[in-house]
Amino acid sequence: MACPATLLHFPGYEPPAARLAERLGSAADAVRVHRFPDDEALVQVPEPAPARAWIYLGLEHPDPKLVELMLAAATLRDLGTGWIGLVAPYLCYMRQDRRFHPGEAVSQRIVGRFLAGQIDALVTVDAHLHRTPRLENAVPVPGRNLSAAPLLGAFARSRWPDALMLGPDAESRQWVRAAAQAGGFEFDVARKVRKGDLEVEIELPERDFSGRDVILVDDVAASGGTLAACARLLHARGAGRVAALVTHALFAPGALDRLQEAGVEAIWSSDAIPHPSNRVPLAALLAGAVRELDPGEA
Repeated sequence: MACPATLLHFPGYEPPAARLAERLGSAADAVRVHRFPDDEALVQVPEPAPARAWIYLGLEHPDPKLVELMLAAATLRDLGTGWIGLVAPYLCYMRQDRRFHPGEAVSQRIVGRFLAGQIDALVTVDAHLHRTPRLENAVPVPGRNLSAAPLLGAFARSRWPDALMLGPDAESRQWVRAAAQAGGFEFDVARKVRKGDLEVEIELPERDFSGRDVILVDDVAASGGTLAACARLLHARGAGRVAALVTHALFAPGALDRLQEAGVEAIWSSDAIPHPSNRVPLAALLAGAVRELDPGEA
């Protein structure tokens, strides 16, 4: 069997990339990025270039990273790398999968084709493919869209084993169900009620929350607004402790304060996006998919 492909990581992803490389038994090396005063990037890959490479790069806050990925992939191919896979635990631009209003860019299709022009395989986690049946329909290369939900559920079992898991809206049902099944939890789902173009309210399910610990489960937390609204309603209904458990800890400025002010006692996330709330490493999950897709592992 061929040697494992080299794992190259971009700045900011050293710890999760190191955990993945250890799982794979792979060599790990850094892609270096220098930013000039005009914000252009100078990207430097290791030499000699590996015959096969996996690049570890999350695509949250994506716009500069897409250019950096393009520069790194093109440089690797110039230097002789024949096959490139991408481990992107967060995959950008997947929500806009159709033209909702005249003149809008269908970002999923455009960015998906762009990525397919840079790489030969893709591994991601809990991508936003609500209306797209398969990852390959969005990014037309061999790929795996993994779910962190079972790992999140198993982690929560070790913390609050008697809690109720609650999804904040209908779209969260798939994640809260999978997490609850993995951890042996009871679960339910709240409902978003649209009152107007800009006004959204949350309706909790009709059940007794008195004294009950509740873990809010979702794939992404960005502003924290929906989770905070759920937490306030839960406390108003007499719930005990409230925690938030998410795959992707985007957490914009002010989001953690918003959640804490709403009475969220604990905030836990996977390491799909590096963040101080990370508690659930994904290296073992990612390693399995990397081995499946890497032609040298066959």
